[in-house]
Amino acid sequence: MRILIVEDEPKTGKYLQKGLSEAGYVVDWVEDGVTGLHQASTEHYDLIVLDVMLPGRDGWSVIEALRRERATPVLFLTARDDVGDRVKGLELGADDYMAKPFDFVELLARVRSILRRGQPREATTLSVADLHLDLTRRKATRQGKTILLTSKEFSLLWLLMRRSGEILPRATIASQVWDMNFSSDTNVVDAAIRRLRVKIDDPYETRLIHTVRGMGYVLEERDAIDS
Repeated sequence: MRILIVEDEPKTGKYLQKGLSEAGYVVDWVEDGVTGLHQASTEHYDLIVLDVMLPGRDGWSVIEALRRERATPVLFLTARDDVGDRVKGLELGADDYMAKPFDFVELLARVRSILRRGQPREATTLSVADLHLDLTRRKATRQGKTILLTSKEFSLLWLLMRRSGEILPRATIASQVWDMNFSSDTNVVDAAIRRLRVKIDDPYETRLIHTVRGMGYVLEERDAIDS
């Protein structure tokens, strides 16, 4: 699951990003309300952890604008602890409101509670042609044969299969699998795709991972044109 943190205090932002990443989430962190609203409006997130006092535009206006187009769950995490602020946050559409300073264990429990609450259950298995991915057991198989994957290879395959049929730019892959900004000077994505193909495609007649020239990669069942 993907979480967006909108927090202008670097120490708190880094702490939240590290802790939630270690808890198994894909985490993006931005430091102002304008960028936060743009990210929340253009990318898919399962939860937004939102501060109130932000540069650019405050958290109140961010959630007001977001609620006009999306129902993404929002957890306010802010030093504004007055009852009036809590009520305002919830009335604007927040799913929870937590005051700073905070205990990370409690924050994580609230995050998990929100993500469970009324959310459609994400499939625990993904399948494309004869390739299957068991998210619970973290196991990949093709034609019934187990494929041994590293943690990053599993994350890369999960992303490709979850968005099967969609061309994913290298920048998107780098951001979601490695939590890094893509640079044309690095070949980390291409190298990882090559290693994954050795395991997923090379032993089999039908290729599933395809290169789309000048655009990125797509996983789907089709003829091996441009693969």
